[in-house]
Amino acid sequence: MTQIQHHSEAEDRPGAQLSVQLEDIEAAQKLLSDIIVCTPMEHSRALGRLVGATVHLKAENLQRAGSFKVRGAYVRMARLSEEEKSRGVVAASAGNHAQGVALAAKKLGITAKIYMPHGVALPKLAATRDHGAEVILHGSNVDEALAEAQRHSDETGSVFIHPFNNTDVVAGQGTIGLEILEQEPEVDTVIMGIGGGGLLAGSAVAIKQQAARLGREVRIIGVQAENAAAYPPSLAADALVPIKGVRTIADGIAVGRPGEIPFEIIKDLVDEVVTVSEDAIARALIFLLERSKMVVEPAGAVPVAALMEGKLTELGIESKNVVAVLSGGNIDPMLMLRVIQHGLSAADRFLTVKLMLKDLPGELATISQIIADADANVTGVDHSRIGGALSMGEVSIVINMETKGAEHSERVLNRLRAQGYEPMVPQH
Repeated sequence: MTQIQHHSEAEDRPGAQLSVQLEDIEAAQKLLSDIIVCTPMEHSRALGRLVGATVHLKAENLQRAGSFKVRGAYVRMARLSEEEKSRGVVAASAGNHAQGVALAAKKLGITAKIYMPHGVALPKLAATRDHGAEVILHGSNVDEALAEAQRHSDETGSVFIHPFNNTDVVAGQGTIGLEILEQEPEVDTVIMGIGGGGLLAGSAVAIKQQAARLGREVRIIGVQAENAAAYPPSLAADALVPIKGVRTIADGIAVGRPGEIPFEIIKDLVDEVVTVSEDAIARALIFLLERSKMVVEPAGAVPVAALMEGKLTELGIESKNVVAVLSGGNIDPMLMLRVIQHGLSAADRFLTVKLMLKDLPGELATISQIIADADANVTGVDHSRIGGALSMGEVSIVINMETKGAEHSERVLNRLRAQGYEPMVPQH
C-alpha cells in the first residue's frame, strides 16, 4: 500500500517514469470516442448518509457489453497492424473481457477466439458468442484459460489480447479516470475494484496526473475480495506474489496473480488497497438493487462494499466527495438469486430456523401462527421425519422467513422460545 509520492521539481508529476502516461490515455480516449458511451455518474444519497460524504456512482455497468473491458480491448486491437489483424486474436476470460474482445473484434472486422473456464455464467457465454466470437471452454478458472489462450497464440500466431497486462489495455481502461474528473471535478477520493489491476492502474495514471495538472490531489483506493486478494501481499513484498485457492462470488476480479505492468503503476500511484468479505459484497449488491436501482455484478459492487464496511474511516480518510466505480453489470440471474438470498441473510433480513417438533397434527400450524404473529413472512418449509438425530414421533422442520433485520429476527426467535420451542439458527 503505497502513499502518494511527492516530487521535488515543479515539472515532475505522479508516475512520470511509468509505462503508461496521461498522454497515452488521452489518445485512447480519442480512439474510443465513437465506440463507447460516457457512462453516467449517479448521486447516491443513501450511500452518502452511510459514509458521511457526497457519494457518486460511476455506472460502468451501463457500458456497451456491460463493463469497462471494451475500452482496453478496443484500444489494444485498433492499434494492431493490418498483418496482425489478419491473423486474428485470441483471449481468455470469465466473461467481461471476453465480451469486450468479441465486441471490439466485430467492430474492427477481426476474427476472435475466446477461451472461457468451464462453469462460466451462461449469459456471459451467450453474449460473447452473440458478438461473433468462437468460444472454447477450457480449465476450471481464468488462469488456466489464460494459459491455454497463450499456448494457442504461440502455436498459431494469433495475437493474444491479455485482459490487463498490456500498456494499450491499461491506457484504454484509464479513460474512465478522465471521465470521472470531467463529470465530478470536486472528487477527492476514487474507489474501485481490482482483479489483475488494469482498471485501477489506468485510472490512477489518468486521475493522479490530470489532478496534478490542476494543482490538486485525489486519493485512489483499490478493493479486492478477501478470498482473491493477491495485491496486499504483493505490495507488502514489493514483488508479484501469486495466491492459490481463489474463490469468490466476484468472478470478474478472481485473479490469482497481479499483472506486471499494472502492479508497477499501482504500487507507485495507488494510496491504499483494502479487502472485503463475501458477506459484504452480497450486502452491497442488495443495497445497489434496492437503493440505487442498479443491476451490478459482484465484482462491480466491491467498492460499495468497502464504503458500507467503513474502510475509509479505518484508513483515517475524511473524504467530502467520493466516486465509486461500478465496473460491470454482467451477472447470471441464477447467481443473482443466490447472492440476493445470501445478502439478505448477511443483513439479518433472511432468517432460517431449524426446529424439532412432535409428530402431531397442528404442530406446523402452531409454529406458522407464532411466526405470523411476530410479523415475519415464511418463504419456505422443509419437513422431514427421517434422520439420524430424529427419534420415533419426532419431525425436523426447517423454516425460511423474511424479517426486517437483526432486532426483528431476535424477536421472532424469542417468541418461539417463549412458547417452549428451541429454534436453531444455522450459520449462513
